[in-house]
Amino acid sequence: MNRISVAQPKLAGNERKYVLDCLDTNWISSNGKYIGAFEESFARFCGVKHAVAANNGTTALHLALVALDLQPGDEVIIPTVTYIATANAVRYCGATPVLADVCPDTMNIDPAHVERLITPRTRGIIPVHLYGHAADMTPLQDIARRHKLWLLEDAAEAHGAEIDGKRIGAIGDCAIFSFFGNKIVTTGEGGMVTTNDDALAARLRLYRGQGVDPTRRYWFPVIGYNYRMTNIQAAIGLAQMETIETALRDRQELARMYDQALAPLADELVLPVVRPGARHVFWMYTVYLRKGGEAQRDAVMSALDGQGIETRPVFHPMHVLPPYREDKSYPVADTWAQRGINLPTHQFLVEADIQRIAAALRSALGR
Repeated sequence: MNRISVAQPKLAGNERKYVLDCLDTNWISSNGKYIGAFEESFARFCGVKHAVAANNGTTALHLALVALDLQPGDEVIIPTVTYIATANAVRYCGATPVLADVCPDTMNIDPAHVERLITPRTRGIIPVHLYGHAADMTPLQDIARRHKLWLLEDAAEAHGAEIDGKRIGAIGDCAIFSFFGNKIVTTGEGGMVTTNDDALAARLRLYRGQGVDPTRRYWFPVIGYNYRMTNIQAAIGLAQMETIETALRDRQELARMYDQALAPLADELVLPVVRPGARHVFWMYTVYLRKGGEAQRDAVMSALDGQGIETRPVFHPMHVLPPYREDKSYPVADTWAQRGINLPTHQFLVEADIQRIAAALRSALGR
């Protein structure tokens, strides 16, 4: 039985051609034509003035926080359901991540809870566009304006997502993206920060390259970081951008097939919700058990694994992880994160794969 992986990249365009060009011309490090070309392509895609490449999504997030001047003692509000890098990057700056509960339909940060968490030490909000569905940005923008906070989109999983007619990456003060091997656009490892703020973009570029003065060689006015992307990474990324619209259409079709195949299980599974005005890009197709908890969820995943189908759980909430543990309840996260399963989501899947996954789920659920 062929194993169905939960994710895998599709490198079917000019990736090989562009990488070989890097090797043939000897431009393999953090200089070369593909870096600027990839940044320009991604900026156009997001509809922003600036895109600043980094060597991975976590460093892009840290870089953005440094450029936003996050300081020790500051607070940043983040959702409790996210990948741990969101919280870690705040801690890298000596600041405190303050956890907010999430909405039960999208598992994105709950704006109503955000408002209650603001203190005099709050400097910003990081909404995470979880699994490809945009957070509810309009009320978050209003909160940020009223309290004079910055808004940093964690769009690591949401290339091309939209909300209320706006493309993710162009809504907050800045946004970060990840290009890890399982993302919609991949460079193997890689990241990007997008912004329309000229001064912020200049700070991002300054801190990305060890803090070297752009007008004076080997002069360092600040303590910077080596967060530069390589030309080879960017070459892969540029080729990926040439096929991004096809990748997004393929994921929409994949979601349609899943919706149809899993509709008979609606009494036992909650299928992904797409809010009005949102474009869900389905980095992951995520389902939730209607009842039970982590043990029942893990039993279903184990049964699927036995049928040669790889899955992954929804992220553990930050408040249950040792570095960020809290002795308090987040009602939505505590219930739904324990029930969530990410099903295989990638461009190599075909109708027969979806039917096989659906049959395995029916069996695992006792149907």
